[in-house]
Amino acid sequence: MAATGCCAPTPRETTSASPSASSSPSPSYAGPPKRAGGETSLASDRCVEFDHDLVLIDAGEFQMGCKRRDGAAIDGESPVRTVQLPAFLIDRYAVSNERFARFVTATGHQTEAQRVGWSFVFAGLLPDDFEPTAGVAAAPWWRQVLGADWAHPDGPQSNLSGREHWPVVHVSHADALAFCAWSDTRLPSEAEWEKAARGGANGLRYPWGDEETLQGRYRCNVWQGVFPSRNDELDGHYGLAPVDTYEPNAYGLYNMAGNCWEWCADWFDARWHCEQLCLSDSKVLIAPKGPPAGVHRVMRGGSYLCHPSYCWRYRNAARSASAPNSSAGHIGFRCARNV
Repeated sequence: MAATGCCAPTPRETTSASPSASSSPSPSYAGPPKRAGGETSLASDRCVEFDHDLVLIDAGEFQMGCKRRDGAAIDGESPVRTVQLPAFLIDRYAVSNERFARFVTATGHQTEAQRVGWSFVFAGLLPDDFEPTAGVAAAPWWRQVLGADWAHPDGPQSNLSGREHWPVVHVSHADALAFCAWSDTRLPSEAEWEKAARGGANGLRYPWGDEETLQGRYRCNVWQGVFPSRNDELDGHYGLAPVDTYEPNAYGLYNMAGNCWEWCADWFDARWHCEQLCLSDSKVLIAPKGPPAGVHRVMRGGSYLCHPSYCWRYRNAARSASAPNSSAGHIGFRCARNV
């Protein structure tokens, strides 16, 4: 599937070539991102409780999908269809490193990246003198880094100091499910995720409207400039941002566009919803859960690496997917729960 190459590389995509990160045109990482005025975005300075902050999304219908020509046909965003969902709860924030650390402490869980000994890291986050690494042929900015995992997001030389409230990344679908089992939650369905992202407004491109900026201000963490060689950081960040960055949508949910991809419960299929519409007498899909089996799991929301020139998938209707055992430095999740 085309979506997986740039949005989320899979373990099978590594090449034998091993140029060093310093040969990449991307700049090297220079520490935690800075807010306007130079203030370091360290969540430890804020008294915010991120645990069990679930937002109620009322039962009802919404319009899922997109009738614009914004996305690739292979992603299956269209047609717009009416979806009816029961009420559910969803995390106000993506799961943070701090929350995931408590889970690991309580259960001893080892992520898939820890068990296999490596994960994918964006080349621009690696130091200039980083040792040579294998990459992905279709997306050479993804480097196979030994020792990269959720606790060492930029490789073994990195740690979580100052990143406690950044989203946990380098987690596979199974890792997300394990956290959900421990926290008495579950992953949202794709339909639940999109309804939550839209914030009660149908037809909009982004959670806040149709334009990428609102009153001249960026509302999400994505790539500005020329990907992957220059990020102008007009949104204030080069890599990940804390989970409570930017203003929330109308439901009070943060970072439903950009920052990190979020796993959903569904298997991915570009045509499944069309087939279900044909089978529905009412032409309303009732609490759709996706196909019963598949190869890739759905991811939603986009990431800090998204750019309209190659991955305009941080829109409300945009879809992507990856192999369930995939992990990378831009894949995380948020939890949901039945009412």
